[in-house]
Amino acid sequence: MTDLQNTPSGMRTHIGFFGRTNSGKSTLINALASQDVSIVSSEKGTTTDPVYKAIEISPIGPCLLIDTAGFDDDTVLGEQRLKKTRRVAKECDIAVLVSDDGSLASDGEILTLLESLSIPVIRVINHISSPESLPADNSCVIHLNAASGRGISSLKEALKEAAKTRMKPSILGNLIQKEDLVLLVMPQDQQAPKGRLILPQVTTLRELLDRHCVSICITPEELELTLKRLKEPPKLIITDSQVFDFVYEHKPESSKLTSFSVLFAALKGDIPTFVSGARSMADLKPGARILIAESCSHAPMEEDIGRVKIPTLMKKKIQNDLRFDVCSGKDFPEDLSDYDLILQCGGCMVNRQNIQSRIQQAKRQGIPITNYGICIAYLKGILNHIVLP
Repeated sequence: MTDLQNTPSGMRTHIGFFGRTNSGKSTLINALASQDVSIVSSEKGTTTDPVYKAIEISPIGPCLLIDTAGFDDDTVLGEQRLKKTRRVAKECDIAVLVSDDGSLASDGEILTLLESLSIPVIRVINHISSPESLPADNSCVIHLNAASGRGISSLKEALKEAAKTRMKPSILGNLIQKEDLVLLVMPQDQQAPKGRLILPQVTTLRELLDRHCVSICITPEELELTLKRLKEPPKLIITDSQVFDFVYEHKPESSKLTSFSVLFAALKGDIPTFVSGARSMADLKPGARILIAESCSHAPMEEDIGRVKIPTLMKKKIQNDLRFDVCSGKDFPEDLSDYDLILQCGGCMVNRQNIQSRIQQAKRQGIPITNYGICIAYLKGILNHIVLP
């Protein structure tokens, strides 16, 4: 299989296309993808639910193009479509705001929303009625005709420049150097398909290989035996948060310790905010309400980490009388005022902007937010003894 087929959605650059109905968003996406991704019609409100297309755009790499319903959709279901469009905006790394031959002034509402998310916005005028003679591009606006393909190269160049500002940071940062010995302790997750590793493990291992580290992968059962056989202690031990305390008790004093979830908290989230959120658990009162925010949809397992293990640990360590709600996939509430704490998963299946949007939303509403790995480290009493990228 090719990299295009294998690259998870969460590791792609998300590019959303926004604008009024019939401004040419779907036609533009089809031109970029060189195939019919979205249905194109002069009928108002043709695009209903967001349409996603995974493609490769050189030199950006793996991308996810997202077509959205028009902001001025006044059909019966228009408000529901608009809600989904706003939700898509929160997960985009780059936004393309498409206007037709008319005035750019009518796009003020859309532009305000996109700029509030602190993402690059590329403004495009799609000259539907005058495809042969396009004005020269300027620093603010790209002129093109999506139907004929004229000007598409200018858009690709703008996307390339915008993507440079959204480069994904390293997973391991300065925790390791070339030729360091790194031990990965990986209990096999019941939710992972048989014969495969979960995404955080794969992504971390790939960076270790790219950075020419000496990597050893084991399960917790082999930890003590492996440490006895090694001539020198590992520079870094990376483990699953669920066995944090076990690994901490057995690791050499000189070995640094972290977890896959903590690494992803740094990669996609905000470590200081998550640490602050975890420490706020000490102030939870009886009857406090916690939102478990899963970024992917899955059938809950008997020993589900977010729905079972963490709530059980929190009730035992902090307060027995706690209430838990769960949201999964993209169903993150707009109003968080009913909650005393938000517990976000590692976010391995979504992009960084998606997690950042949730963090900013929680901050605006004054609700503490933390991450599975940081939370577990706090509850097990070792948050001060692990390394945070």
